[in-house]
Amino acid sequence: MTSEGIRAQPAGVAGSPRSASTVPATAAETSPDAPWPLHLLSEKLKAHIERAPAAWVEGQVIELNRRASMCYITLRDVDSEVSLSLSVYGSVMDRVSAPLDRGSRVVARLKPDFWVKTGRLSMLTIDIRPVGIGDLLARIERLRQALASEGLFAAARKKQLPLLPHRIGLITGRDSDAMKDVMRNAALRWPAVEFEVREVAVQGVSSVAQVTAALAELDAHPQVDVIIIARGGGALEDLLPFSDESLVRAVALARTPVVSAIGHEADRPLLDEVADLRASTPTDAAKRVVPDVSEELGRIGQARAALERSIRVLVHRESESLSNLRSRPSLARPEGMIDVREADVERLRSRALRCTSAAVEREADSIHHLRERVRSLSPQKTLDRGYAVVQKADGHVVRYPEDVQPGETLRIRVAGGQFGAVAQDASAQAGAR
Repeated sequence: MTSEGIRAQPAGVAGSPRSASTVPATAAETSPDAPWPLHLLSEKLKAHIERAPAAWVEGQVIELNRRASMCYITLRDVDSEVSLSLSVYGSVMDRVSAPLDRGSRVVARLKPDFWVKTGRLSMLTIDIRPVGIGDLLARIERLRQALASEGLFAAARKKQLPLLPHRIGLITGRDSDAMKDVMRNAALRWPAVEFEVREVAVQGVSSVAQVTAALAELDAHPQVDVIIIARGGGALEDLLPFSDESLVRAVALARTPVVSAIGHEADRPLLDEVADLRASTPTDAAKRVVPDVSEELGRIGQARAALERSIRVLVHRESESLSNLRSRPSLARPEGMIDVREADVERLRSRALRCTSAAVEREADSIHHLRERVRSLSPQKTLDRGYAVVQKADGHVVRYPEDVQPGETLRIRVAGGQFGAVAQDASAQAGAR
């Protein structure tokens, strides 16, 4: 409410020594010389507050005191350190289905009320109802379905736990049995395991904030390989922080694998759905996060025995192979291999010699035949049969009479040699005859 929103009445106020014209119209116009009467401010505050609508709120009863026809309750927020005092008429309390005690979770319809005479603001309770187990379960189920539709519980997004974590982050109650169970059982299974413990409130209004802060711290720790959130069993109201939407989303965003170990086997907070692994109890979480050293030693022994058997079988098989090789004739009498190869070489040499000789004889006969053919086609053979070759002085062979001029010197080759001649005119020779 701003100071400008409070205006003075136009008429004079009863009991005021001043007239209405001297009273400032708004709170902003007041001054040391022109103040408002106190009752005027109180009346304006009351009028403004009464215009506020009634609202339903949820909280936990931490104090309850009934006096005659009135009951005074201190209601605290379920997730934060915020409390509010309520005034409840006895008739309203009488309509409550079940008696309210400290720790009860309720929803109440509140209307602010301002007492003018004392200047006290109170929250008048018009209606109040306890929140039953069924209501809480219904809310959790609605939230479960909403988060599941977003894919926060999908198996595909769950991370694989490390085979052997070097350091385990543990978020649990202060000096709780759950912490002792996890650390003791983990040490029994793997004595070298190390823990990074964060002790927080695991129930109450500060539980969600502390668990979320511890989760963020351990998720950022470079040496923490897996985080366990552990708490012993309890009533549904005690486990409600582990179904808080903000905590569930924080676990979904964590980069380090998270193991949920809340309550007993029958307890199913939403943290179990979003965690990468759900353990039925804190003890079960310790058994599933670290391997059993005795089992691992047994597996190592079995592997060693299997390896020794394999080596023995391999050595025996190779020994038999060597014995078989050693008993072969080629190793018993190595020179026999040389004798066999020598006979092969001699046989191949003889064959190559025969083949070469035959090829030479064939080619010699071929050459003889070719020589005879060449001789038969030689010009000398033609000359031997009585033919002659007439050539000019420049060596050209005379084939036609017109190629020769009368008186031209010719060279005539016969079978026995060559001689010269002089060409004469053919017509002159015919006349001479």
